[in-house]
Amino acid sequence: MKVTQVVRHFVIFIICLFILPLWGITAQADSENNGADVLVIGVPADRCPVFYLDPETKETVGIGVDLMRAAAEEAGYTAAFRVIAEKTNKEALDSPEYDIIMPFGSEIKSSSGKETIVTENLIQTPFTMVTNGNNKLPVLHESHIGMLSSLAGGAETVKQLYPGIGITLYDTMPECVKALRSGEVDALLHNSYVWSYVLQKPSYSDLKVQPATMFSMDFRAGTLDTPEGRAVIDRLNTGIDKLTDTRKQAIVLDYTSRRLYQYDFWDYIYEYRFILLSGTILFALFIIGIVHMQRKVHRQQEEKIRELKERDPLTGVLNLEGFKKRVEELLLAHPENQYLLSFSNIKNFKFINESMGRETGDELLRFWTQKSTATFSDEEAMGRITGDRFAVLRKLADAEQMSRDEKEVFEPLRNYFIDRGKEIQLQICTGVYAITPEDHKNIDVDRMLDYARMAEKKARATLKTGYEFYNPEQWEKGKQIVDISGHLPAALQTGEIQVWYQPQVDYTTGVVSGAEALCRWKHAKLGWISPGVFIPTLEETGMIFDLDSFVWDKVCQDLHRWNQEGKRRSVSVNLSRSDIREDRNIPGIFYELIKKYDLDPEQLRIEITETAYVENPGFLIQTTSELREYGFQVEMDDFGSGYSSLHMLKEVPVDRIKMDLHFLTGTGDMEKSRIIITQVIKMIELLGMKLIAEGVETKAQADFLKERGCQEMQGYYFYKPMPVEDFEKAQG
Repeated sequence: MKVTQVVRHFVIFIICLFILPLWGITAQADSENNGADVLVIGVPADRCPVFYLDPETKETVGIGVDLMRAAAEEAGYTAAFRVIAEKTNKEALDSPEYDIIMPFGSEIKSSSGKETIVTENLIQTPFTMVTNGNNKLPVLHESHIGMLSSLAGGAETVKQLYPGIGITLYDTMPECVKALRSGEVDALLHNSYVWSYVLQKPSYSDLKVQPATMFSMDFRAGTLDTPEGRAVIDRLNTGIDKLTDTRKQAIVLDYTSRRLYQYDFWDYIYEYRFILLSGTILFALFIIGIVHMQRKVHRQQEEKIRELKERDPLTGVLNLEGFKKRVEELLLAHPENQYLLSFSNIKNFKFINESMGRETGDELLRFWTQKSTATFSDEEAMGRITGDRFAVLRKLADAEQMSRDEKEVFEPLRNYFIDRGKEIQLQICTGVYAITPEDHKNIDVDRMLDYARMAEKKARATLKTGYEFYNPEQWEKGKQIVDISGHLPAALQTGEIQVWYQPQVDYTTGVVSGAEALCRWKHAKLGWISPGVFIPTLEETGMIFDLDSFVWDKVCQDLHRWNQEGKRRSVSVNLSRSDIREDRNIPGIFYELIKKYDLDPEQLRIEITETAYVENPGFLIQTTSELREYGFQVEMDDFGSGYSSLHMLKEVPVDRIKMDLHFLTGTGDMEKSRIIITQVIKMIELLGMKLIAEGVETKAQADFLKERGCQEMQGYYFYKPMPVEDFEKAQG
């Protein structure tokens, strides 16, 4: 028994020695925890140095955290900070996950519309405007600013302080900066503590703080206005009252004196961008040099192989496959060229080889190719098809091209033996195929060669030498294109092309109200050429812009002269649909003209045909709008001749409609035509546009239009197009 008692006492001693102290410690800890309530505070984490996550501990820290922790401790709370998961503080107010939310500038309603209550002000927070570069901020209540969406509550406070201010919320700071740089907002608003951190980012060096627009906002915590919420706020206010200004400023200074911004990869890229760019360029140039050398060697090797594969070893010109390939390349590269493809051979060439030897025949073929290629440009080609049969792709430079080839190539070839003292004249037969625009689009060289062969057989069957065309109509058209487009530059300089005017009349008063500028061409060889011939030809060859530019300049010269004479007039000029291209600044061209000749924009009316808007509506509408911004009157020409007139009226910003009177001429129901014209006039009037009718040929048409409300007219009933001298006389 005694031993048992000893053991029992020893166990009790051990318990007292080790367990009771631990119990006491636990009890003390429990006592401490029970003595301080835990307060869960919801805060954002994207506003360094006010609220942010420490990169090492991952705890929420910052000016706001330290201020609230100090106030909570003074109020007997243990502060537990939690990053709000909601998009805005207003939404977080409705969440039971937090006891209070911060920061707020004043009381606001939660997202669900509940009233809130806020603490006393922890600290006065200066809010600062930031602008792009040296841009000056407009008057504050008239400006448009950007803020983070997490500052939605603060945005409401700003609107209360500055009625009329516009605010757009963005999810992230990069989105805010992008909006500022693009001009969506005039400035960005945030507290200056955050700006002191954000503007350390190297790529934001173009942003500038506007201290003159600074104002301060309270920095408070808030919760729903409930009995529990009021109790928390009242208790916190006691802690806030105990915080001295010195303690608050120490917390602020602690964070604002640190360099908290951490460079990321892209910041280093931006910081050293010029060095990196220079190094990249040098490295790229080095690589390009190596690649260029490799490609050069490779091209040289390929060229040698191609020469062997595509060249005729006897004459040095292309063989059949090489010729076909080269023709396809040239037709694709030069769709504007008028080409002829010829197929030629020498009659009885077999006799020459047999009687004079193959070497003589070979010399003859080499002579032929040398004479031919001596006249070639880089846009032409010659190929030896087989034996003495050669094909040539020849660019038609002018109507005399074939006559020159006859004299420079075929005549010396026919007299090859005669010039060498032998009474033998060669007979050469040639078939010619004039390549069409369709051939440029759907290239089939085999088919073109077949056509040229067929024409050559026809020439040979007539038992005569010379050439035959497979398609003489296309040849004539090709000559016409060359005559017109090739002669245009000379015609513009020598005065062959003249600007005529067709007066436009106010039918009510009989007064000439304006004119349309037209051009007439008296060709040195062809005589008068109809505009219906040379205008489509110039459009097809891409040279209409040269003609139109000449007309625009001449009209401006006349308008300037008339202004000096005290006769102010307005003239309509045509703008071809092919003139309007993205590489030409048409509005700028017209603006420079009126500056050059000291004209008012309304004196130059720009006519654009309705069908042009159908072909490229977007760019034409843009061009039309820019012309009107410069002050020019824009007219839709030939209205009613297209198939989408009503749609165009809705889309196109024009000042005047030029109505085509084809409804009142030709076949069809004339009564329906009159109804259509009547309704079109009413519609244009309701749309607020001016109207002029063109193509008026009879008094009955003019009276009909006048009765329907159309006063301005143009047509042969009044005047035909006339030279400028006659137009000036008609004006009186």
